[in-house]
Amino acid sequence: MSILVVDDNPMNVMVVQEMLRRSGYEDVVTASSAEEMLRMLRSSLATGSGAHSSIDLILLDLMMPAIDGIQACRLLQEDEKLRDIPVIMVTAIGDSRKLAEAMDAGATDFVTKPINKVELLARIRSALRLKRELDWHKDRDMRLREELNLARQVQEAVFPPAIDGELYRVRSFFLASDQLAGDLYAWHALDSHRLTIAVMDAMGHGISSSLISMFTASVLKELMHAHAGPERIVREVNRRLMQLHYENELVQYYCTGICARIDLRQRIVEVVNAGHPPGLIVPRDGTATVRLGATCAPIGLFETLDIRTETVMLKPGDAIHFYTDGLLDLFPGDLDAKIDVLVQRLAQAGDDEDAIRELLRQDSLDKRHDDRCLVRVDVKGAAANI
Repeated sequence: MSILVVDDNPMNVMVVQEMLRRSGYEDVVTASSAEEMLRMLRSSLATGSGAHSSIDLILLDLMMPAIDGIQACRLLQEDEKLRDIPVIMVTAIGDSRKLAEAMDAGATDFVTKPINKVELLARIRSALRLKRELDWHKDRDMRLREELNLARQVQEAVFPPAIDGELYRVRSFFLASDQLAGDLYAWHALDSHRLTIAVMDAMGHGISSSLISMFTASVLKELMHAHAGPERIVREVNRRLMQLHYENELVQYYCTGICARIDLRQRIVEVVNAGHPPGLIVPRDGTATVRLGATCAPIGLFETLDIRTETVMLKPGDAIHFYTDGLLDLFPGDLDAKIDVLVQRLAQAGDDEDAIRELLRQDSLDKRHDDRCLVRVDVKGAAANI
């Protein structure tokens, strides 16, 4: 453990330093001012090496010229890399207001002069114990962040790339609320004119919903490559989710989702909506937007699902939008009002990808963080000549 003693009185420094060394603290360094202390600490951080690269505790004199102990504490707190070092204030002043100010400025504890060795060592042991616990939590949090970052990269790797074919174009716009997301999207081109696509939202947030999302994504990939239609996909995903067993019987994870088969030779889209926000078909000619509402219950709640498939005709220039409910949180009103505003915003954005991404980055009205996902399929004009 490394202790830094800061005092402008050389005699005080020598006494405290010797007291610590006789008590088994061999790694004791000193500074004669707050300025020198800050230079030492920041220099060691810049180089990442040296005797002062890892200070575990600071014994800081309250009364010093230029920068006193209270101001020095404030400066330490302003530095993200230094604020976690515990500071024990050393003072000869019996002014409780000064001590309170020092504690408010970031000091961990204090001792008074003349220093009582037993009291000082007890306070040092307490501060170092808290420092060890804090370092342990910081190391664990860092490892967790690294693992979450890896999990996020794996999660993003399963998302399919955009397709820009002769008859259609499909793109995704995605913004996770945290490192891991519960929203997912998937698509698979069966041939030049047929496409299977799904957008799903695992309920909840964080690691649990992301794991359900990843599990669902693997099932979707398997089924889409087997050329399964929307109804079969929804039934099979429901069956697989119902097979999961949770230790807490009061917890049940489920998904809302929308799954579609687009066939540009027949100019139709077949849709199953499992409790998901309505899909939107926005015509280029300015006619009314078609809403693809719920046709069955959410996935993973019931052993069996009563599924209805909705079939809608497509026209050249139609833009099909599938999205998750995080996008609706941006707008006021009930569900219908939110969707009306979303349609207007999508129409305003047109084919401007930057405008769509800016829409996803907009703050929600209730400041609640949620994943936001939008998948857009543009039906090209060539479809009219198939």
